[in-house]
Amino acid sequence: MKIATWNINGVKARIENLVAWLKECDPDVACLQELKSIDEGVPRERLEELGYHVETHGQKGFNGVAILSKKTPDEVNRGLPGDDGDEQSRFIEAVFSTEKGVVRICCLYLPNGNPVDSEKYPYKLRWMERLQRFAEDRLALEEPLVLAGDYNVIPEPVDCHDPKVWEGDALFLPQTRAAFRKLENLGFTDALRSVNDKAETYTFWDYQAGAWQKNNGIRIDHLMLSPEAASRLKSAYVEPHVRAWEKPSDHVPVIVELDV
Repeated sequence: MKIATWNINGVKARIENLVAWLKECDPDVACLQELKSIDEGVPRERLEELGYHVETHGQKGFNGVAILSKKTPDEVNRGLPGDDGDEQSRFIEAVFSTEKGVVRICCLYLPNGNPVDSEKYPYKLRWMERLQRFAEDRLALEEPLVLAGDYNVIPEPVDCHDPKVWEGDALFLPQTRAAFRKLENLGFTDALRSVNDKAETYTFWDYQAGAWQKNNGIRIDHLMLSPEAASRLKSAYVEPHVRAWEKPSDHVPVIVELDV
């Protein structure tokens, strides 16, 4: 099963790139973030024409996540548990039957958290605490579980072009990185880093200051695998060439292949 995550940065603005990439990559499951659209506004007909089932959790103008899949999921859940008052559309979960059992895939768009002296940063940390509690519950099921998405977390200095630039940023603060390590310490594997320890392995390049041309990037899009999923990992890689397309997202797809 080929599973991809991609912050699309506006599904309507990026629909032509999305269609082209789906045809090229041919993922079995694609987790999309930052749809910036309500559910009814997602151009699902274009995606269904390619053979994808489309599940969305949208929001007008902001956030929004989706799971596209060649198979219809057995179960779909929207919203990260733990805060009934949280109205931001940042989480969707789907369960798929396979010949070897089931696979549970979550698509998440973790809060950015900037500026750090505003309510946005405490919200980010609370969201990460909720994600940890959710992950603990799901691990108890002992199923292959993939937490895929834009984490807005730079895990280590090697994951950014210039660590000094990111000092004081919500993506790189010690509290943020500690919360990410806490998730890892539950038993999750950072899929890409488990097969690729190279520097300058990035998933995001800002639109400003020629970041793409200078390869001034960061790695903030991750696929975290439960032990049951990690044991079936066949490959993990980034598709940076998509960043060079016309009218690109500032993120690029990250992909894992699992023997499930």
